[in-house]
Amino acid sequence: MNYLALDASTEACSVALQVNGKSFSRYELCPQSHSLQLLPMIDAVLNEAQIKLVDLDGLIFGQGPGSFTGVRIGVGVAQGLAFSANLPVVGVSSLQAMAQMAYIKNGQTQVIAAIDARMAEVYNAYFVLDQDNIMQAQQAEAVTQPDLLAQHLEGVVSTPFYAVGTGWDAYAEKLSGILSSLRVNEASPDILFPSAEAMLVIGQNKFAQGQGVSAENAQPVYVRDTVSWKKLPGK
Repeated sequence: MNYLALDASTEACSVALQVNGKSFSRYELCPQSHSLQLLPMIDAVLNEAQIKLVDLDGLIFGQGPGSFTGVRIGVGVAQGLAFSANLPVVGVSSLQAMAQMAYIKNGQTQVIAAIDARMAEVYNAYFVLDQDNIMQAQQAEAVTQPDLLAQHLEGVVSTPFYAVGTGWDAYAEKLSGILSSLRVNEASPDILFPSAEAMLVIGQNKFAQGQGVSAENAQPVYVRDTVSWKKLPGK
Protein backbone atom coordinates (compact mmCIF):
# COMPACT_ATOMS: atom_id res chain seq x y z
CA MET A 1 0.00 0.00 0.00
CA ASN A 2 1.26 3.49 -0.87
CA TYR A 3 0.72 6.34 1.57
CA LEU A 4 1.69 9.99 1.96
CA ALA A 5 2.03 11.59 5.40
CA LEU A 6 2.32 15.31 6.11
CA ASP A 7 2.63 17.43 9.23
CA ALA A 8 2.72 21.15 10.00
CA SER A 9 1.52 21.13 13.61
CA THR A 10 4.69 22.56 15.20
CA GLU A 11 7.77 24.53 14.17
CA ALA A 12 8.78 21.53 12.07
CA CYS A 13 7.29 20.87 8.66
CA SER A 14 7.63 17.37 7.25
CA VAL A 15 6.35 14.93 4.67
CA ALA A 16 6.97 11.20 4.19
CA LEU A 17 5.98 8.91 1.35
CA GLN A 18 5.96 5.13 1.14
CA VAL A 19 5.80 3.62 -2.34
CA ASN A 20 6.30 -0.07 -3.07
CA GLY A 21 8.22 -0.59 0.14
CA LYS A 22 10.51 2.41 -0.38
CA SER A 23 10.39 5.59 1.72
CA PHE A 24 10.98 9.21 0.73
CA SER A 25 10.89 12.12 3.15
CA ARG A 26 11.56 15.79 3.77
CA TYR A 27 11.91 17.56 7.13
CA GLU A 28 12.59 21.21 7.86
CA LEU A 29 12.36 23.58 10.81
CA CYS A 30 10.53 26.56 9.31
CA PRO A 31 8.46 28.48 11.88
CA GLN A 32 5.71 30.61 10.33
CA SER A 33 6.41 29.48 6.76
CA HIS A 34 4.62 26.14 6.60
CA SER A 35 2.15 27.44 4.03
CA LEU A 36 5.08 28.14 1.70
CA GLN A 37 7.02 24.95 2.33
CA LEU A 38 4.50 22.13 2.64
CA LEU A 39 3.26 21.78 -0.96
CA PRO A 40 6.76 22.02 -2.53
CA MET A 41 7.97 19.33 -0.11
CA ILE A 42 5.07 17.09 -1.15
CA ASP A 43 5.83 17.68 -4.83
CA ALA A 44 9.49 16.83 -4.16
CA VAL A 45 8.83 13.40 -2.65
CA LEU A 46 6.22 12.53 -5.28
CA ASN A 47 8.65 13.44 -8.06
CA GLU A 48 11.48 11.55 -6.38
CA ALA A 49 9.31 8.45 -6.16
CA GLN A 50 7.99 9.01 -9.68
CA ILE A 51 4.39 8.61 -8.57
CA LYS A 52 1.26 10.72 -8.81
CA LEU A 53 -1.10 11.59 -6.00
CA VAL A 54 -3.93 9.60 -7.58
CA ASP A 55 -1.79 6.46 -7.40
CA LEU A 56 -1.73 6.53 -3.60
CA ASP A 57 -3.97 4.45 -1.35
CA GLY A 58 -4.43 7.05 1.37
CA LEU A 59 -3.20 10.21 3.03
CA ILE A 60 -2.06 10.67 6.64
CA PHE A 61 -2.00 14.09 8.34
CA GLY A 62 -0.82 15.55 11.63
CA GLN A 63 -4.01 16.43 13.49
CA GLY A 64 -2.39 18.22 16.44
CA PRO A 65 -2.13 19.31 19.13
CA GLY A 66 0.30 22.11 18.38
CA SER A 67 0.20 25.51 16.76
CA PHE A 68 -3.40 26.43 15.92
CA THR A 69 -2.29 27.92 12.59
CA GLY A 70 0.03 25.03 11.76
CA VAL A 71 -2.59 22.42 12.53
CA ARG A 72 -5.14 24.22 10.34
CA ILE A 73 -2.63 24.43 7.47
CA GLY A 74 -1.87 20.72 7.69
CA VAL A 75 -5.51 19.69 7.82
CA GLY A 76 -6.44 22.07 5.01
CA VAL A 77 -3.71 20.79 2.71
CA ALA A 78 -4.62 17.19 3.53
CA GLN A 79 -8.27 17.82 2.72
CA GLY A 80 -7.46 19.59 -0.53
CA LEU A 81 -5.16 16.83 -1.75
CA ALA A 82 -7.53 14.07 -0.65
CA PHE A 83 -10.50 15.71 -2.39
CA SER A 84 -8.53 16.17 -5.60
CA ALA A 85 -7.37 12.55 -5.74
CA ASN A 86 -10.38 10.95 -4.02
CA LEU A 87 -8.23 9.51 -1.22
CA PRO A 88 -9.24 8.39 2.27
CA VAL A 89 -7.44 10.06 5.17
CA VAL A 90 -6.46 9.40 8.78
CA GLY A 91 -5.24 11.86 11.37
CA VAL A 92 -2.32 11.16 13.72
CA SER A 93 -1.52 12.89 16.99
CA SER A 94 1.63 15.00 17.05
CA LEU A 95 2.32 13.72 20.58
CA GLN A 96 1.91 10.11 19.49
CA ALA A 97 4.24 10.69 16.54
CA MET A 98 7.03 11.87 18.85
CA ALA A 99 6.51 8.86 21.10
CA GLN A 100 6.62 6.58 18.05
CA MET A 101 9.88 8.16 16.92
CA ALA A 102 11.37 7.47 20.35
CA TYR A 103 10.65 3.80 19.71
CA ILE A 104 11.92 3.90 16.11
CA LYS A 105 15.17 5.69 16.95
CA ASN A 106 15.92 4.54 20.48
CA GLY A 107 13.80 1.48 21.17
CA GLN A 108 11.90 3.29 23.94
CA THR A 109 8.58 1.71 24.87
CA GLN A 110 7.27 4.10 27.53
CA VAL A 111 7.28 7.81 26.70
CA ILE A 112 5.91 11.09 28.04
CA ALA A 113 5.49 13.62 25.24
CA ALA A 114 5.21 17.28 26.24
CA ILE A 115 4.98 20.15 23.74
CA ASP A 116 5.20 23.79 24.75
CA ALA A 117 1.61 25.01 24.38
CA ARG A 118 2.48 28.64 25.23
CA MET A 119 0.46 30.45 27.90
CA ALA A 120 2.57 28.60 30.53
CA GLU A 121 1.13 25.19 29.63
CA VAL A 122 2.19 21.96 27.91
CA TYR A 123 0.30 19.58 25.67
CA ASN A 124 1.05 16.17 27.07
CA ALA A 125 0.31 12.45 27.17
CA TYR A 126 1.91 9.20 28.33
CA PHE A 127 2.41 6.46 25.72
CA VAL A 128 3.18 2.75 25.93
CA LEU A 129 4.05 0.40 23.05
CA ASP A 130 1.27 -2.03 22.11
CA GLN A 131 1.39 -5.49 20.53
CA ASP A 132 1.52 -3.97 17.03
CA ASN A 133 4.60 -1.87 17.92
CA ILE A 134 2.51 1.31 17.96
CA MET A 135 2.76 3.79 20.82
CA GLN A 136 -0.67 4.26 22.42
CA ALA A 137 -1.82 6.98 24.84
CA GLN A 138 -2.67 5.69 28.30
CA GLN A 139 -5.00 8.60 29.02
CA ALA A 140 -6.57 11.44 27.07
CA GLU A 141 -4.17 14.03 25.70
CA ALA A 142 -4.31 17.17 27.81
CA VAL A 143 -3.03 20.70 28.21
CA THR A 144 -1.57 21.18 31.68
CA GLN A 145 0.44 23.68 33.69
CA PRO A 146 3.99 22.32 33.99
CA ASP A 147 3.98 22.30 37.80
CA LEU A 148 0.79 20.21 37.73
CA LEU A 149 2.03 17.60 35.28
CA ALA A 150 3.11 15.14 37.97
CA GLN A 151 -0.31 15.39 39.59
CA HIS A 152 -1.99 14.91 36.21
CA LEU A 153 0.03 11.73 35.56
CA GLU A 154 -0.23 10.35 39.09
CA GLY A 155 -1.35 6.75 39.04
CA VAL A 156 -0.65 6.48 35.30
CA VAL A 157 3.15 6.56 35.22
CA SER A 158 4.91 4.21 37.63
CA THR A 159 7.83 2.86 35.59
CA PRO A 160 10.84 4.51 33.86
CA PHE A 161 9.87 6.72 30.92
CA TYR A 162 11.58 8.56 28.09
CA ALA A 163 10.89 12.29 27.67
CA VAL A 164 10.26 13.89 24.26
CA GLY A 165 9.03 17.30 23.11
CA THR A 166 9.82 20.99 23.52
CA GLY A 167 7.98 21.29 26.82
CA TRP A 168 10.82 19.72 28.83
CA ASP A 169 13.23 22.50 27.81
CA ALA A 170 10.70 25.34 27.75
CA TYR A 171 9.73 24.68 31.37
CA ALA A 172 12.90 22.95 32.57
CA GLU A 173 12.84 24.48 36.04
CA LYS A 174 9.21 23.58 36.74
CA LEU A 175 9.61 20.11 35.30
CA SER A 176 13.07 19.34 36.72
CA GLY A 177 11.77 17.59 39.80
CA ILE A 178 8.72 16.01 38.22
CA LEU A 179 9.00 12.25 38.13
CA SER A 180 12.79 12.76 38.07
CA SER A 181 13.43 9.36 39.61
CA LEU A 182 11.60 7.72 36.71
CA ARG A 183 12.90 9.81 33.80
CA VAL A 184 15.41 7.93 31.65
CA ASN A 185 16.92 10.85 29.70
CA GLU A 186 17.78 13.74 32.00
CA ALA A 187 19.36 15.92 29.30
CA SER A 188 17.50 17.89 26.65
CA PRO A 189 15.30 15.50 24.64
CA ASP A 190 16.72 14.41 21.30
CA ILE A 191 13.20 14.38 19.85
CA LEU A 192 11.63 17.84 20.08
CA PHE A 193 9.08 17.84 17.25
CA PRO A 194 6.82 15.32 15.49
CA SER A 195 7.77 13.97 12.08
CA ALA A 196 5.78 12.64 9.15
CA GLU A 197 8.00 9.53 9.11
CA ALA A 198 6.59 8.40 12.44
CA MET A 199 3.08 9.42 11.38
CA LEU A 200 3.47 7.20 8.34
CA VAL A 201 3.97 4.16 10.59
CA ILE A 202 1.01 5.01 12.83
CA GLY A 203 -1.24 5.99 9.93
CA GLN A 204 -0.65 2.74 8.08
CA ASN A 205 -1.72 0.86 11.18
CA LYS A 206 -4.88 2.97 11.37
CA PHE A 207 -5.71 2.29 7.74
CA ALA A 208 -5.18 -1.43 8.31
CA GLN A 209 -7.74 -1.23 11.13
CA GLY A 210 -10.27 0.41 8.83
CA GLN A 211 -10.04 3.89 10.36
CA GLY A 212 -9.74 5.76 7.07
CA VAL A 213 -12.39 8.46 6.47
CA SER A 214 -13.33 10.78 3.64
CA ALA A 215 -11.58 14.13 3.26
CA GLU A 216 -14.58 16.06 4.57
CA ASN A 217 -14.25 14.23 7.88
CA ALA A 218 -10.60 15.18 8.43
CA GLN A 219 -10.62 16.94 11.79
CA PRO A 220 -8.00 18.81 13.80
CA VAL A 221 -7.43 18.04 17.48
CA TYR A 222 -6.52 21.22 19.32
CA VAL A 223 -6.87 19.85 22.90
CA ARG A 224 -7.14 23.49 23.97
CA ASP A 225 -10.34 24.61 22.26
CA THR A 226 -10.22 28.25 23.26
CA VAL A 227 -7.54 30.85 23.81
CA SER A 228 -8.04 33.38 26.58
CA TRP A 229 -6.13 36.64 26.46
CA LYS A 230 -5.04 38.25 29.72
CA LYS A 231 -5.29 42.03 29.84
CA LEU A 232 -1.89 43.58 30.43
CA PRO A 233 -1.45 46.09 33.31
CA GLY A 234 -2.23 49.61 32.22
CA LYS A 235 -4.00 48.48 29.04
